[in-house]
Amino acid sequence: MTLKQWKSKLSILVIVLFIFTANAFAENKHLIIGISPGPYGDLFKQAIAPSLAQKGYTIEIKEFSDYVQPNLALANKSIDANLFQHPMYLKKFAADKGLKLSALISVPTAGVGIYSKKYKSIAEIKEGSSLTLANDPTNLARALRYLQSVGLIKIKPEIDATKASEKDIVENPKKLKIHPLEAAQIPRTLDSVDIAVASGNYAISSGIYPTAIDREIIPEDYINIIAVRTDDLDAQYVKDIKEVVESEAFANIMSDPAKIFKDFQKPAWLKAKTK
Repeated sequence: MTLKQWKSKLSILVIVLFIFTANAFAENKHLIIGISPGPYGDLFKQAIAPSLAQKGYTIEIKEFSDYVQPNLALANKSIDANLFQHPMYLKKFAADKGLKLSALISVPTAGVGIYSKKYKSIAEIKEGSSLTLANDPTNLARALRYLQSVGLIKIKPEIDATKASEKDIVENPKKLKIHPLEAAQIPRTLDSVDIAVASGNYAISSGIYPTAIDREIIPEDYINIIAVRTDDLDAQYVKDIKEVVESEAFANIMSDPAKIFKDFQKPAWLKAKTK
């Protein structure tokens, strides 16, 4: 092979590699984000997507109606990130399913609330009232821990409160009739039960969020997070998402008095940043 031929082949190889790299980069610039119904799709569209667009990304939002499929879709690479869950749920789900998923960064979160068409305060709740709450293990435990914090029940003291179920209730002074259901169904039960303990996202999507008779102070391990595949934590798109969430533009939208996000509880890192 002559030097001229060798240089020609090398040039072709360089061009092919450049095209391949450019195509791969372009593909990575289209991100599919999984969310649950309610405010988190709006949060991503309004507070994160515009800044990612400035970095050259196009964003596709894919909505899921349950708490299972978004993580399965993330693990099988059908989506690139999701925003719907807190780290306690992610940790248990990933462990149970053997998935390599990680929390990237926490975001402002709409907390669990107590809702009722019958009562206007917790003090009014009468003996024998019926109550619905989430049936998935981590959100069931969260709801029970919340009910304990407002004095409606007591859980076995030796039980890890993050793993409690209705079987761990040792005191129920008002003899509440507790009915665990799929989280998305809970707001719709208000016509048939006395009390509903509903997640913030479903409360917002159903229009009942402002009517809560009480709302939790969210423990930091129940603040929602953006999740990604563990293997992608060093990927550029993941770094860019994190940078956008940590930006001043994001903080300004979260504090905008015209938006519902202003009522969300801020994670500790954002509280410290905006002091």
